[in-house]
Amino acid sequence: MLTLSLSGRGEFIFIGESAAFARVQRLIGKLSTCDAHVLIKGETGTGKELAARSIHYSGARREAPFLPLNCGAIPENLVESELFGHVRGAFTDAREAHSGVVTQAEGGTLFLDEIEALGSRGQVALLRFLQDLEYRPVGGSSPRNANVRVIAASNVDLSMLAHNGAYRQDLLFRLNVLVLEMPSLRNRSDDVVLLAEAFVARFGQRYGKGHLRLHPASIDWLRGQAWPGNVRELENLVHREVLFNERDTVRLGPATGPAPEIFNCSSGCTLTRSDFRQAKAHVVAEFERAYLTELLARTGGNVTQAARLCGQERSRLNKLVRKHGLNRTDFSRDGQSA
Repeated sequence: MLTLSLSGRGEFIFIGESAAFARVQRLIGKLSTCDAHVLIKGETGTGKELAARSIHYSGARREAPFLPLNCGAIPENLVESELFGHVRGAFTDAREAHSGVVTQAEGGTLFLDEIEALGSRGQVALLRFLQDLEYRPVGGSSPRNANVRVIAASNVDLSMLAHNGAYRQDLLFRLNVLVLEMPSLRNRSDDVVLLAEAFVARFGQRYGKGHLRLHPASIDWLRGQAWPGNVRELENLVHREVLFNERDTVRLGPATGPAPEIFNCSSGCTLTRSDFRQAKAHVVAEFERAYLTELLARTGGNVTQAARLCGQERSRLNKLVRKHGLNRTDFSRDGQSA
């Protein structure tokens, strides 16, 4: 079994022994010895950010910051300010000077997740920066030079987007210097069992449940799943089952599938004691909350990815999340395995 410790802190972020996993580990080792830009490809939940962290903490920049930025969370009109910062008075709400992520990552690595989500304005700004690593804060008069390594990640085919005119071809060329492709969990053979065992042990320890073990009867079921949400989906499933587990073994199977029971009126409503409109509103609310909870769990709190998965506009999904009092940060990945 191959493992890699993160920045000497004893946090094992990669676990596996499959051929696909071993290839990724070897390539990470090579990428960490150079300083060129990297593009990490892979489905959601395959561990792209963890791979970026591994490259950073295994290389010469390990003592400098690793700064992640989700491009899907940046409003188009603020992308340059978020990247490069702004001076006081640069625009109406710029009451104080602000250092962008490029400045904050000085000497280290800037990780740009969901790079496909950048609009045309953001793509132009990033392209200009990548050409010579020179930038100018919004409203500033003097250019600055940056000492950062840029690692970008995407779960879509950027080449296809560029071919269809939805992404700048020249920016893709700049990003596409070194490429790391993260394999899906279904292509990592028995790694799914190793990961499940690691998650059971970790969450059991976290919640004071002693030395929990994975039930042997779970193995065939784990191997037979497609895992569309990959490692993140597996982690969330194990997390939930450990929380409700009352034995010394955790059993995963059809009864513990990825989707929760969403039509059971779990908050205690009695439909026959309500009029039709009240009952309908209650069931719809229960469905929405359960659906959103599962969706955010599968995407690690990534609203952009959640919107893409369920076919909704990001703004509409955000409204629903706020309506039901959900905090997407509660679903962000707090583990370090992949």
